Amino acid sequence: MIDLQSSPEVTEAQARRRPVVALESTIITHGMPFPQNVDTARRVEQDIRDAGAVPATIAVLDGVLHIGLTDTELDRLANAEHVAKLSRADLAVCLAAGGTGATTVAATMIAAHLAGIAVFATGGIGGVHKGAESSFDISADLQELAQTPVTVVAAGPKAILDIHKTLEVLETLGVPVIAYGQDSLPAFWSATSEVHAPLRLDRPDRIAAAHAMRADMGLPGGQLVANPIPQEDEIPAASLAPIIARAQAEAEAQGIASKSVTPFLLDRIFALTDGASLTANIALVRNNARLAAEIAKCLCNPGS
Repeated sequence: MIDLQSSPEVTEAQARRRPVVALESTIITHGMPFPQNVDTARRVEQDIRDAGAVPATIAVLDGVLHIGLTDTELDRLANAEHVAKLSRADLAVCLAAGGTGATTVAATMIAAHLAGIAVFATGGIGGVHKGAESSFDISADLQELAQTPVTVVAAGPKAILDIHKTLEVLETLGVPVIAYGQDSLPAFWSATSEVHAPLRLDRPDRIAAAHAMRADMGLPGGQLVANPIPQEDEIPAASLAPIIARAQAEAEAQGIASKSVTPFLLDRIFALTDGASLTANIALVRNNARLAAEIAKCLCNPGS
């Protein structure tokens, strides 16, 4: 049996049929330094509350799958050492072994679906890494989007990825990729890219309706909503390109591979941008949380 525990706030919200938005926890343990990780987590949760929904940050603590964290639990996770980074392959083992771990996009989708939560806000999804034709480094997030019925709001694929190949894989897997309010696919820290988005929707209620329609049709999987970072907070793609290339060259030279690649690259890009990438990251996560709350509200109250 899964030891699943919802926070009092999430338990009450679901009992009252109020909208709930899932949040991942690797952004706390692997994505940002302390204390920005705790501060950002709390600000994102409050953004969701201010928008009229309830946040549910997901993590595994001592073999218990937590759907929503109390302040004490959030502090404990943020300060914990040797926290596992959990995806589909690791989640069950961590739970069975009584371990502690932070959930990636894939694991958060699985947990959200188990808990009856349909909308999830994150920073950016994983995807096909550059050089994947040799390394075969492709995130489990893409397969998860193809099979778990959760709407994921992100600022597009992480900019360190091969965006063209990531889109090709998503298309092959039948995952709707919906740009919010624009025709260009956002590229994480940058509001736009040269890549044309496969789909576009301009209203949260239309995104919610598409989610519901997939369920009515019996289609597996979720949908990816690519929400552009506000332009005042973005880092232009042209400025980022040489920085990302340098960080990737360093990772290759140092033999960084597998799950260590993304944290290494994000850390190096943070240093090379003098912290600007972290500021942009915080802005885009909060922006995604606000949109996810609006979608969740529309799912709870269709037609309103």
